Amino acid sequence: MSRQIVSVVGGKDAASVDTYESTNPARTGDVVASVGLADADVFAAACRTAKEAQREWAKVPAPVRGRVIASIGRLVEANAESLARLVTEEIGKPYAEALGEVREIVDTCDFFLGEGRRLYGQTVPSEMPDKNLFTFRTPVGVAAVITAGNFPVAVPSWYLVPALLCGNAVVWKPAEYAAASAHAMFRLFSAAGLPDGVLNIVFADGAETFRGLDRALGEGTVQKVGFTGSSEVGRRIGELAGRHLQSACLELGGKNPMVVMPDADLDLAVEGALFSGFGTAGQRCTSLGTVIVHESVHDEFLERFARAVREAEIGDPAGDVLAGPLLDRKFAERFEEYLTWIQPHHTVVTGPVGRVTEDNPRGGFDGGDGLYYHPVVVDGVRPDDRLFLEETFGPIVGVTAFRTLDEAIELANLPGYGLSSSIYTTDAANAFRFREGVSAGMVSVNNSTSGAEAHLPFGGNGKSGNGSRQSGMWVLDQFTRWQAMNWDHSGRLQKAQMDVAEITPDLGFRL
Repeated sequence: MSRQIVSVVGGKDAASVDTYESTNPARTGDVVASVGLADADVFAAACRTAKEAQREWAKVPAPVRGRVIASIGRLVEANAESLARLVTEEIGKPYAEALGEVREIVDTCDFFLGEGRRLYGQTVPSEMPDKNLFTFRTPVGVAAVITAGNFPVAVPSWYLVPALLCGNAVVWKPAEYAAASAHAMFRLFSAAGLPDGVLNIVFADGAETFRGLDRALGEGTVQKVGFTGSSEVGRRIGELAGRHLQSACLELGGKNPMVVMPDADLDLAVEGALFSGFGTAGQRCTSLGTVIVHESVHDEFLERFARAVREAEIGDPAGDVLAGPLLDRKFAERFEEYLTWIQPHHTVVTGPVGRVTEDNPRGGFDGGDGLYYHPVVVDGVRPDDRLFLEETFGPIVGVTAFRTLDEAIELANLPGYGLSSSIYTTDAANAFRFREGVSAGMVSVNNSTSGAEAHLPFGGNGKSGNGSRQSGMWVLDQFTRWQAMNWDHSGRLQKAQMDVAEITPDLGFRL
């Protein structure tokens, strides 16, 4: 029997109005979980519950909250294999990658458990005597967090762990197609001793979530919105939060460029392009979009890259493969549309395209009833092509040529996204010129566009986000607000900028 999952608000199961079946994309006939979907009323009620619970949670000393985060990390570590297997079963991510994703939760907890003792403010000198100035970090209140399912446990931890550590309560809405993985993670967090209502999980479709969030913002029960997903939906979330004078932390899509210079190690560049282009079947926000390769090495790189893609293992995600299936039927349908963007002036250098079937196999693999697709490399993309300008969430990578580094930087920035980027070169001057010119929030040198460490800021600009950052100490600014305090112990009213001692210089003095 499949798992039966419903929303949990204030430690209690919440009502459902509909049911969604989360299926295994490698074997679409297997139901992983039957998910009870809530409506806007449940979402808004969860935010009210969180508001009540947050008051007491904020009173818990931050170092003690840090110990709860430490317990979460240990619980996840102890259950790592079980959670990773569930991720593989539910979204088709290769097991080795799923295990790495779970490890990222542990790394995030290990970093933030110490931040409970480092939520530092400052003592600031006053311009007047007998007066002290201070700054404090205070929790924002309730964070509504909405996450995608391509990283069903790692990316949510980037929000949940620091938000809870800082003294906030959270209402988390994960993707329906990754509900079982999210529910398992929620149970691990709860087992660490979080009081009821401090962390709530609500399963709902997009329309009901949006209605519920609008209501909660209007009621004043949400002070922060975190969203990971498409640029299109992120724009609507940002507009909604802005109308209620609240800020959103938006981590959106990407059209991530990889520049290959003439002096690049081509074998290393091919390895990076293969992993970032087709790992997780190209379904990462940091997946490689376009390889921008110098014309002098274009043909050699393309030949090596195409061969590597043709030889890569695509198949059962429980095995040793580069990629498994697409996440869900809706992503498969969308990818079918992206394939129609291939034009006569393009050259597909990797062989068959489309779904892997008995009539369209990949070697000896016919895909069964899984959502497997042939990885595609398209040469000859132009700056005005949709394949060049728009995010293509799935296993397709474009290739184009350039002559000068300035031209490469211009091409890298042209689509208007700004999440991740990379350059392959042995010349430090090239690396730093690229860093200065590229609009991406993250730059890799001789590494792929994918792969973030838990203690560095993660986030993008332009269509990739609103400049907010996750991970590391920088995310603390998303989940705390600065409070200033002045304490005058002079026994009299001292007015700033007015009752200030003057020391008069002799500005006419000359040697």
